[in-house]
Amino acid sequence: QVLVVESGGGSVQTGGSLRLSCTPYGYIDSPNCRAWFRQAPGKEREGVAAINIASGNTVHADSVKGRFTISRDMTKNMMYLQMNSLEPEDTAMYYCAVEPLPVGGLCGLPPHMNYRYWGQGTQVTVSS
Repeated sequence: QVLVVESGGGSVQTGGSLRLSCTPYGYIDSPNCRAWFRQAPGKEREGVAAINIASGNTVHADSVKGRFTISRDMTKNMMYLQMNSLEPEDTAMYYCAVEPLPVGGLCGLPPHMNYRYWGQGTQVTVSS
């Protein structure tokens, strides 16, 4: 049984910042990939960023490059998403997901990679 827990969502004004946190509980093969997704009402789920928890290699979606940064703290088994220069278009439920490292060793976002373990989500609301 794997439980993924996110925290750190909230409401901010345009231009503000938030940091989301995520940690899995339970056994997951290591090394593994962890990622952030988001889904706004009426829209499809979007992959935001992914990280190889062991190497620290990252991937960011074009829509957030330069504003969002995914990182990890292996001592705490935590993953983070630092979100700066937030815009109303960033308003969504943000989800953390975890997947054992695939053959080839590269962590990514769909369609290149799917994730098995998901959190319940944390809401981010950006007002203008």
